[in-house]
Amino acid sequence: MPARIMIPARDVSPMVGINGNAGGFGIAQEISMMDIFQQNLMEGGGGPPLHPLDMAQNPTESELARLRDDDFDSTKSGSDNHEGPPSGDDLQDDRRKKKRYHRHTQHQIQEMEAFFKECPHPDDKQRKELGRQLGLEPLQVKFWFQNKRTQMKTQHERHENTQLRNENEKLRADNMRYREALNNASCPNCGGPTAIGEMSFDEHHLRLENARLREEIDRISAIAAKYVGKPIANFPLLSSSVPPRPLELGFGSFSGQSGVGGDIYGSGDIFGSITAPTEAEKPMIIELAVAAMEELIRMVQIGEPMWTVGHDGTSSVLNEDEYIRAFPRGIITNPTGFKREASRETGVIIMNHINLVEILMDVNQWSTIFSSIVSRATTLEVLSTGVAGNYNGALQVVTAEFQVPSPLVPTREVYFVRYCKQHRDGTWAVVDVSVDSLRPNPGVRCRRKPSGCLIQEMPNGYSRVVWLEHVEVDDRGVHNLYKQLVGSGHAFGAKRWVATLDRQCERLASAMATHIPSGDVGVVTSPEGRKSMMKLAERMVISFCAGVSASTAHTWTTLSGTGADDVRVMTRKSVDDPGRPPGIVLCAATSFWLPVSPKRVFDFLRDENSRSEWDILSNGGIVQEMAHIANGRDTGNCVSLLRVNSANSSQSNMLILQESCTDAMGAFVVYAPVDIVAMNVVLNGGDPDYVALLPSGFSILPDGSSKQGGGEAASGGSLLTVAFQILVDSVPTAKLSLGSVATVNNLIACTVERIRASLSPENN
Repeated sequence: MPARIMIPARDVSPMVGINGNAGGFGIAQEISMMDIFQQNLMEGGGGPPLHPLDMAQNPTESELARLRDDDFDSTKSGSDNHEGPPSGDDLQDDRRKKKRYHRHTQHQIQEMEAFFKECPHPDDKQRKELGRQLGLEPLQVKFWFQNKRTQMKTQHERHENTQLRNENEKLRADNMRYREALNNASCPNCGGPTAIGEMSFDEHHLRLENARLREEIDRISAIAAKYVGKPIANFPLLSSSVPPRPLELGFGSFSGQSGVGGDIYGSGDIFGSITAPTEAEKPMIIELAVAAMEELIRMVQIGEPMWTVGHDGTSSVLNEDEYIRAFPRGIITNPTGFKREASRETGVIIMNHINLVEILMDVNQWSTIFSSIVSRATTLEVLSTGVAGNYNGALQVVTAEFQVPSPLVPTREVYFVRYCKQHRDGTWAVVDVSVDSLRPNPGVRCRRKPSGCLIQEMPNGYSRVVWLEHVEVDDRGVHNLYKQLVGSGHAFGAKRWVATLDRQCERLASAMATHIPSGDVGVVTSPEGRKSMMKLAERMVISFCAGVSASTAHTWTTLSGTGADDVRVMTRKSVDDPGRPPGIVLCAATSFWLPVSPKRVFDFLRDENSRSEWDILSNGGIVQEMAHIANGRDTGNCVSLLRVNSANSSQSNMLILQESCTDAMGAFVVYAPVDIVAMNVVLNGGDPDYVALLPSGFSILPDGSSKQGGGEAASGGSLLTVAFQILVDSVPTAKLSLGSVATVNNLIACTVERIRASLSPENN
């Protein structure tokens, strides 16, 4: 029988909302399940409120007047509508004494029922047309649909309550049956009472399970009695023993290669030593999550002097003295040698708030959306799944590795609990907080203080997001080139999370388009082919980001005397991965500074007309864009299919799949050669998962020196990372030759030299 976890009680005072109004989140208590208990117990307490869309469409005074003139009162389906008698001196008295009743015809009801199945929220135009067809006023149609939606919602909630009550009765019956079986157990030899040591394994297990269930029922009843006023004995405890779902991203099934590189899991990888929480740790984790939720909401809502404006004039900077004064008993203390990083950012995202919550609570979707920030993630255990498919009250224990797309910045491995809660005003909150303090580990270099976001529903499918990032970190391993960017808080801060989320939501909206937008050109002729090509490009970018960072999942070796700054290389074996060619893959990467803005670097690298200035592999050929898929507001956010027409006629033409993406905190240009036959399959809507790719490309970040005032002149320089992947041998068991290393080393050094020459201030 699955384990069940209780959410301990915790009082939280009302807060100020996002807009500054008192009680903006309406929190009366911070118990993950209490609101849910109350909601399900009050089954007979009246119907649910109308949908926000209904509330936003209240009838005007003129509409009500027209209905009064037509002697109309109510249009509830199947209910009686009464009309007043002809007007006279005693009109009101006559209406009270005598009323004529009118019902919708069976035809009208059938037509509106059929329309409701297709569209439960008709707009003004649809209501007018439906009323015209049925001989009804638009407001009559509107009221009928409002009442129908309320009726459906009430029936759904009643059905859910019945299911929950039946499940609880079943658990109680099982509990009683186990208790009777254990009480009546006897020794098969002497017929006396059975001692625990002489019980069968199944009987012993049943007794332990029974005791645990009894303790949990007593505990949850005590909590319910405190907050509801009466015990809750008919509500099933929510828990889940869902197995961990490892993140299936990155480089697939690679294994280590002796020589240059090393094992895929280096000695510094702490992920392998982390296990799911024990039963004794779970209550402490739950208590920690509840406290973290309280701190997150306060940190999001508090303004000055806790938060001040940063040097760039746009970011929020935490006043550490004020924070310590407000939270003297912090959840995590600042260890020796650790620095505090805290930032807050607000944005409006083109995504429904419910869909956004679902992405954040699914580790696979979350790590895919934030693939440029999250290199690896795993759900160790789900302590609570929420209620009836809703993530309200969900608790997950997660490990994740956060990255900057450069081998010069160490990744940050975090072991944390993620807690999701819907507050009374409809706002959702998702909070993370490290739980490694329960198991002290000297290898931990980053601890996540209460961090996360508040999500508020907005019209037209948009959401308002307030993001908070707060960590204690040992950043002494950061290369000098990136110290300013990391020290400013922008490398891992809230502004980068919100900018990445905004760009990825635009990409998702583009991928879901059911037609070919006017901005798309080229050989993509069907929505299926467009979607397949975007999916292939997404896998390419995820693979590039996972392989270019300094993750503990792989080891870089630095080469010297190359003529380029800190060239790092590693090798990997590709085995049984349909999305990657089999054999020995050599990866090389380097990062360096350029005295031009990130936008200038991005525009130069993504433009097919300037590709011959830096791309050695194109061999001076003419690059032609065969297909173009726009996937964001910025013209630079797109997926392209390029053809390189080689100057040497004896060479076959080469196709290159490329995705370029940019936002306020950085940019990527990622590309990979693709087989012409395989690409034709993708363009016809075929499965892109079996197209072999070896992505190479560039990550472009600001150097952290931008000043207030805006404009390209104030944006400082750029930190450019160049990374190549080359298949040096198609036999996975082959040995890597020093000649292959020298070839790749020369390739990356020459590319860096060409980019520097083309983007030098003298040439601009």
